[in-house]
Amino acid sequence: MTYSENDLQQIEKFASIYLKISDMAVILDIPADVLRSDIADRSSDVSKAYRRGKAASKVKLHSQEMMLAQVGSPLAIENAHRNLLDMEDDE
Repeated sequence: MTYSENDLQQIEKFASIYLKISDMAVILDIPADVLRSDIADRSSDVSKAYRRGKAASKVKLHSQEMMLAQVGSPLAIENAHRNLLDMEDDE
């Protein structure tokens, strides 16, 4: 399916707030299975927009987690350590 620039921006925004694909599809008036399939194709523009939106929010969450870890929150320290291990596993 071809997506307009506005659709891609909306999908990125929706992904950044972790909205379910089925809900995105309803709002954009696209069959959910089509949107899900298009997002699964990692080379498509819609997949890139979706992943970019999710990643942008992960950056914010990781930043907040790191700030809490730096002031001594035990849970934040544990989560930051897990994030570091995940990062190293992905290298």
